Amino acid sequence: MESEEAEGTIVKMINNCDDRMSELKAFDDTKGGVKALVDGGVTKIPTMFYHPLDKFPNSSNTEHSLIPVIDLEGVAKDPITRQQVISRIREASETWGFFQVVNHGIPGSVLEEMKEGIKRFFEQDVEVKKEVYSRDNTKPFFYNSNFDLYTSSALNWRDSFGCQIVPLIGKPQDLPEVCSCAGHYYPPCPEPELTMGTTKHSDGAFLTVLLQDHIGGLQILHNDKWIDVHPVPETLVVNIGDLLQLLTNDRFKSVQHRVLANRNDSRVSIASFFGYNSLAPLTKLVSPIKELLSEDNPPKFKETTVAEYAAYFKAKGLGNNPLQDFRI
Repeated sequence: MESEEAEGTIVKMINNCDDRMSELKAFDDTKGGVKALVDGGVTKIPTMFYHPLDKFPNSSNTEHSLIPVIDLEGVAKDPITRQQVISRIREASETWGFFQVVNHGIPGSVLEEMKEGIKRFFEQDVEVKKEVYSRDNTKPFFYNSNFDLYTSSALNWRDSFGCQIVPLIGKPQDLPEVCSCAGHYYPPCPEPELTMGTTKHSDGAFLTVLLQDHIGGLQILHNDKWIDVHPVPETLVVNIGDLLQLLTNDRFKSVQHRVLANRNDSRVSIASFFGYNSLAPLTKLVSPIKELLSEDNPPKFKETTVAEYAAYFKAKGLGNNPLQDFRI
């Protein structure tokens, strides 16, 4: 009963604020995230979560089947299969910027436990989660809602946690026992037509590998249409990030994508971002690969560092396209 009364108070605190910054701070100070709003019985979402209508239409029901699904069976043993898979990945990276992989070698039981771990963390009592609530992403583990809370034009209907796995900051025991990976939690939304689970954006790293549950809602922008990436059991979604588009001088595409909010079910996803601390040191210069350049294909992006791009991406927040600001 005390927990329910506290959650109800959270909703009242936010709704009683008379300006946007106070509203944001009140929400942040609760350390309960979107999940606490839902648990508190919110029926009308706060206006800070309102998103403008998107100008791009949704696709037909059949277009989602065009998103490449690449079978990795035998890729490590058969040279012919390996070349075929490489060719398909190259084509998907150039055309779609997104593809799915099957027969990747991770047991289905492991994938299911990963998703359950996300749910276990976010569905804990809010007082337990508050202990690791932080906006300091240098910590071994941090949980919050909307990393760009104070800079975005509209908040997303999701809570997130993150931990750096390679190299691990701190010790394995610094991570909560309930989970040991990075993930997002999208609670049911009473007014999904007014907001987004995640607003349209591209990823700022080199590459993202995503595990999504059965709920769905992930969409990619392709040929000015939003196309559903329907969940397929035991399949991983792979997408190109901004830094890989920069390295390949626009050959591989870092595609905008989003997640819809939904009224009926909570959704979880686990994203592994490869780039800021695993594929390159923070001070390493990143520029288009020289072997891809020619008189007919000069450099299209300015040289930058991983640290500089990461900081710029964070400052811009989701919903923007920071890579365009690095074009020559």
